Amino acid sequence: MRILGLDVGSKTVGVAISDEFGWTAQGIETISINEEKKEYGINKLAQIVEQYHVDKFVVGLPKNMNGTIGPRGEASKFYAKLLEETFSLPVVLWDERLTTMAAERVLIEADMSRKKRKKVIDKMAAVMILQGYLDSMK
Repeated sequence: MRILGLDVGSKTVGVAISDEFGWTAQGIETISINEEKKEYGINKLAQIVEQYHVDKFVVGLPKNMNGTIGPRGEASKFYAKLLEETFSLPVVLWDERLTTMAAERVLIEADMSRKKRKKVIDKMAAVMILQGYLDSMK
């Protein structure tokens, strides 16, 4: 069973995939999107779903520190609903508080330049979201 983890932003979606056993998450890529123009990268996701035989999505749900849902959280919920309607696959919303900050910290500790971090931060956040979900299933 392959699970796709997504870190949804307003301009990009970080994408990670689980191994077939659901033990580990690996980053695949970052997809460019444009919320304002209602371009959500669905065609690219369809290619990934087919290529990896995806069975489920895990979408990061950015909550405020007090647990409430703000505008970015609402956007992630919209994206999750779009995925369900498009692919007819289960979608899990996963609390992603601090994952982007944690991903940035890991990349800084790896001494990665700011320019390079910008290219991989969303993919790394998707890995952390998916790995957190996979770990919770054990």
